[in-house]
Amino acid sequence: MAEILDGIRIRDEIQAELKPRVERLARAARAPGLAVILVGNNPASEIYVRNKVKACETLGIRSEKLTPPDTIATDELIAIIESLNAREDVDGILVQLPLPAHVDTRRVLEAVDPDKDVDGFHPLNLGRLVSGRPGLRPCTPAGILELLKRYRIPIAGRDAVVVGRSDIVGKPVALLLMHEHATVTICHSRTSNLAEVCRRADLLVAAIGRAAMLTADYIRQGAVVIDVGINRISDRGQAEAIFGHDPEKMAEFDRKGSLLVGDVHPRDVARCASAYTPVPGGVGPLTIAMLMANTVQAAERRLGVCSASG
Repeated sequence: MAEILDGIRIRDEIQAELKPRVERLARAARAPGLAVILVGNNPASEIYVRNKVKACETLGIRSEKLTPPDTIATDELIAIIESLNAREDVDGILVQLPLPAHVDTRRVLEAVDPDKDVDGFHPLNLGRLVSGRPGLRPCTPAGILELLKRYRIPIAGRDAVVVGRSDIVGKPVALLLMHEHATVTICHSRTSNLAEVCRRADLLVAAIGRAAMLTADYIRQGAVVIDVGINRISDRGQAEAIFGHDPEKMAEFDRKGSLLVGDVHPRDVARCASAYTPVPGGVGPLTIAMLMANTVQAAERRLGVCSASG
């Protein structure tokens, strides 16, 4: 039977390790400070930000939420970021994406001080990732590596296939896997014979944003599958096609009117993989855990306080 890789358990482990580091910072100087910018009233973004603020409260990290209107201009948003860059009590700055269409997202992200870039999106931090130098790593890819290491899943020498080439997940996780000595193939919408390429993988990372797209045809028997996708389905026919074998899931759909599903078919991954991340409860919880880790790391560097291991 396939092993379920429990992201909630790993998140709790990471947070338990962060708590004494936060306490050490508070004794030596002050608690770490995270500023979150939430533009407008996107309901999904509001939920994500609420979860991030809650994680800060759990760990004793001081959080501050800024909520400019969705009519804000790019230059006005950059001015807010520059004021946060200058503040000594702010160690991390997070700009919740997506931004409104009229805002230049690239300019906004590049305005964040790289040493406060706890999302790991700044070109300088991405360059540090490419070259294997220390720096703040994108949270979801870093969480995936933590999950694999804490479950003692071998990476070195393995064939890894990453489906998706986004700057937020696909490219960074491919680089992190290469730094751990995996042989990595990145696939995307123009990859020929995608299923055939995926079936070569010892380690398959799905980050394409298409509900249950990767079926048994894409999964080599015994592969480790990391499903990054979080897709909400509200069509009953689609729910039946994916979860028709699972009466409990269909009852949940009828109760809620929707279900979350990853990029990998849940029945097929349980049948084919040796280990896999569920959706929900797999990669998602680790993203916020690594955001907290980045915030603590940024504070330690800025305040000159060593972690217990450093």
